[in-house]
Amino acid sequence: MAGMFDLMKQAQAMQAKMQDVQAELERVEVEGQSGGGMVRITLTAKGQMKGITLDPSLLKPEDKDMLEDLIVAAHDDARKKGERVMEERMQSLTAGLPLPPGFKLPF
Repeated sequence: MAGMFDLMKQAQAMQAKMQDVQAELERVEVEGQSGGGMVRITLTAKGQMKGITLDPSLLKPEDKDMLEDLIVAAHDDARKKGERVMEERMQSLTAGLPLPPGFKLPF
């Protein structure tokens, strides 16, 4: 029975830490780039867009399609970086807990 009590205490501690990590991920910002830095997008680690910066040379009507592609690529780059930050934080949070392989948090 003591083992179950210890597991419940660990789960409660992890839940409190997870709330802290979730709050931190809302503040952590990552930047994705494309076009050699001509397009930069800033997201929170949770994926909320905070800003976009475009090189003025891209603001030509004939470059519209290319600019759209660069924006999508920069957003994808930032999203992937945010996911890596989130994974790192979650791994440090669950270190030492007996979770099955492939078990992902948050649920």
